[in-house]
Amino acid sequence: MKVQHELLSVWENRLLDKGHSGCHALLRDDKVDDLSRMFRLFSKVPRGLDPISSIFKQHVTAEGTALVKQAEDAASMKKADKKDVVGMQEQALKEAFEVFCNKGVVGSSSAELLATFCDNILKKGGSEKLSDEAIEETLEKVVKLLVYISDKDLFAEFYRKKLARRLLFDKSANDDHERSILTKLKQQCGGQFTSKMEGMVTDLTLARENQTSFEEYLSNNVNVNPGIDLTVTVLTTGFWPSYKSFDLNLLAEMNSQNGVKESFILTASFHGLLASALLLFNSSDRLSYSEIMTQLNLTDDDVIRLLHSLSCAKYKILNKEPSTKTISPTDHFEFNSKFTYKMRRIKIPLPPVDEKKKVIEDVDKDRRYAIDASIVRIMKSRKVLGHQQLVMECDEQLGRMFKPDFKAIKKRIEDLITRDYLR
Repeated sequence: MKVQHELLSVWENRLLDKGHSGCHALLRDDKVDDLSRMFRLFSKVPRGLDPISSIFKQHVTAEGTALVKQAEDAASMKKADKKDVVGMQEQALKEAFEVFCNKGVVGSSSAELLATFCDNILKKGGSEKLSDEAIEETLEKVVKLLVYISDKDLFAEFYRKKLARRLLFDKSANDDHERSILTKLKQQCGGQFTSKMEGMVTDLTLARENQTSFEEYLSNNVNVNPGIDLTVTVLTTGFWPSYKSFDLNLLAEMNSQNGVKESFILTASFHGLLASALLLFNSSDRLSYSEIMTQLNLTDDDVIRLLHSLSCAKYKILNKEPSTKTISPTDHFEFNSKFTYKMRRIKIPLPPVDEKKKVIEDVDKDRRYAIDASIVRIMKSRKVLGHQQLVMECDEQLGRMFKPDFKAIKKRIEDLITRDYLR
């Protein structure tokens, strides 16, 4: 703390205000990596991020104001009637907003930040102080702001990932608000933009009905007893983000032969893996890493994530030997008989995943397909077209969802020629 105070706190203002390397300069020159390092450095200092936040606010305000003024000055110099001037000013204002609304913030894109903001509003505990009317007004503003975001497809994928978490882990505060923003997004961006998300919400509604039917089925068939508290959620392929599947060996407690399995399907999520791992200790006091991996039929990566959550995270449900913070193939595990918890239900932390990297990879893949489809569609219509004109028309077609890179379009054209779609 003393070192941080002497090297960071004491010199903070001078470091942040430096002409060529301070926060203003880094924002001006889009030095994202340097800004990220600055953020991590000053986040260690009490209230160290306050000056950076203030500088960022000043930067965005100045950039936006300067662009609007520049556009207005250019418009006023032209000899045009009042109607043309108003139209030009509106266009200038739109372009100005597009410039500073698409600036990233410390390594995070505007699309990601907007999706995260929606998640904070819509999940439980995120908007307790807001009335329903205030939430609706906020969601309306979000959709209006999305108009200026270039990477709408990136927003959609981040939003879909976060929506999936809210729905599957029962974190959504209000079903009406979930459907309301989807309606607004559909009106603004079209039905294709929200079709998967609407399908996800519908899946969860049907899942609740199925669960009620399942419970009625059990109550009406006294001879059928699953032996555990079983909840089944059936998801439609294609609507939801892709999840890793597990060829999990179900234990006797979860694999009863009394007819339940034939009537309903159980899909193992990570929580199912946690339950399966704990059930192993009903018949064994002590198990090795390799024994757990063999009995559950999992890979090394999956076993490491699983055992880390049970023995190294917030709750030590399993004791590990040796008692280190990392999982090794030579480790042994025992059930922690001294473990207690005051609540009836316990939420075991899930291992961290690099969601951002996966989202960006998925969107990049979808963009390649979208560019291919656009090129083929244009060429089927035009038959023969110059390269530059093809690139421009492709850019115009895709511009509603994302701003395609010209190099990416060129690469897709070359790939389509290689595969004999074009010549």
